[in-house]
Amino acid sequence: MTRSVWKGPFVDGYVIAKADSARDKKSNAPIKIWSRRSTILPQFVGLTFAVHNGQKHIPVLVSEDMVGHKFGEFSPTRTYYGHSADKKAKKR
Repeated sequence: MTRSVWKGPFVDGYVIAKADSARDKKSNAPIKIWSRRSTILPQFVGLTFAVHNGQKHIPVLVSEDMVGHKFGEFSPTRTYYGHSADKKAKKR
């Protein structure tokens, strides 16, 4: 179920504060965040966020197409290595 429109998008306060300070400093360093649940706002466009995936921080450059999505959508937590080969087929 999605969030009600009248409530507005959810963004952790520290993410907004870090984004504002980075925009004021005009630095290109990625902003480390742990909040995968925060919604990407239009004021984040052009900034690079390092989103934590449980193991390491994944750099995410925010573009206009990402506005309205969550940060967690752009840093996968699981790695897919493919299906294992069929052992019966290899013996022949």
